[in-house]
Amino acid sequence: MAENRSVTLNGQLVQLLGDEVKVDLKAPDAKVLDKELKEVSLSDSRGKIRIVASVPSLDTPICDMEIKRFDEFANHHMKDTDIIFVSMDLPFAQKRFCDIGNIERVMTFSDHRDGDFGMKYGVLVKDLRLLARAVFIIDKENIVRHVEYVPEMASHPNYDKIFEVIENLK
Repeated sequence: MAENRSVTLNGQLVQLLGDEVKVDLKAPDAKVLDKELKEVSLSDSRGKIRIVASVPSLDTPICDMEIKRFDEFANHHMKDTDIIFVSMDLPFAQKRFCDIGNIERVMTFSDHRDGDFGMKYGVLVKDLRLLARAVFIIDKENIVRHVEYVPEMASHPNYDKIFEVIENLK
């Protein structure tokens, strides 16, 4: 049974559905949609270090800055790391966003069909059908090495801590 967890959205408490992901445990697998509406599994990228970020919508200022920061950092420091962003945005909107923003390294996936990722990673916002902002770092053996559920969805994650964990995994 999932525990009662919450974050805020612009200061208002919102409940999260699904189970909290824990450090040092195996990463849950989840099915999402790629930009061509094909179902893929997060486990498809197993064997690599992965940053998996959930965001409310790519088409918001904080999410826009976040994905661009990860993309820029990846181009300079993380050639061997997969960066995956998951949102409830439709795959068409994600593709358009990445094309317009010249997003090169970050892969975007949609959880809009059934919220599988949101439930398995504990980021599905009850009543809003959005994903809360969170970052998960998964090592090459598919073990979760870092979890950050950002307490306020309209805030940035702790980039310094995320990049430090990645550097220590190399």
